[in-house]
Amino acid sequence: MENFTKKAALQQHLAKLKADGAVITFVPTLGALHQGHLSLIQQAQQLGNVVVCSIFVNPTQFNDPKDLEKYPRPIRDDIKKLEQVNCDVLFNPDVTEMYASNEKWHLDIGELEGLLEGKFRPSHYQGVTQVVYKLFNIVKPDIALFGQKDYQQFLVIQKMVDTLKLPVELVMCPIVREPDGLAMSSRNIHLLPADRQHALILSKTLNKIKQGFNPDNIAQLKQQAEAAISNEPGVELAYFEIADGDTLHPANRNTKNIVALIAAKVGKTRLIDNVVLVSP
Repeated sequence: MENFTKKAALQQHLAKLKADGAVITFVPTLGALHQGHLSLIQQAQQLGNVVVCSIFVNPTQFNDPKDLEKYPRPIRDDIKKLEQVNCDVLFNPDVTEMYASNEKWHLDIGELEGLLEGKFRPSHYQGVTQVVYKLFNIVKPDIALFGQKDYQQFLVIQKMVDTLKLPVELVMCPIVREPDGLAMSSRNIHLLPADRQHALILSKTLNKIKQGFNPDNIAQLKQQAEAAISNEPGVELAYFEIADGDTLHPANRNTKNIVALIAAKVGKTRLIDNVVLVSP
């Protein structure tokens, strides 16, 4: 695996590969890699012949400085994991390589910015679009892959790609779960053993909603889910929404694409999860 910390050197390397006809697939990450990330690399290998992974803990998407500070950065372990799945290229820049000191950024991403995650994490999606735009400009991928767990983030990045007419295809890949159902996340390492057990209420509730889903009973299902999660010890519900999978507005019986999304604080750790209930 080739490892780059400077964008100019990476661009030079990728330009040569592109000139030889390579299809570049790209998996941007914050690091602290788990099987969910590695599944994206493996999917990327099916879609192209050069896979680039970036590891960059992007400061502009963190609302809480303490959250940024404690975000795990096990770079040696990450490199080993990428080598084990035969990733071709790693881009691991530092902050000064990615940002000048006086940069400003604002992209109109419409209502998505203020719904669900956006409501709880102001400016988060501006930071996400800022860094992904930079990474797309550096890597110039043909295809970029993202996990379904960050469902709203995928919609935001798709909106950016459409708005700015970027020449990249986005692919959403399924959530990878632990054997007990917990969605894999770099934040799971912060869960105490008791928290880890209480966190299972998120995936259990989503599964129950999926199994018993009836578009005529959306309000009742939402109420039942909120009660189940709120009654679980150590779990503080931020939101549970049964939404239109394209707009994230509340779904109704006529909605063609429906997803249930959840965010909750378990102990001191904020977790998100979702499940597609109806797909077009």
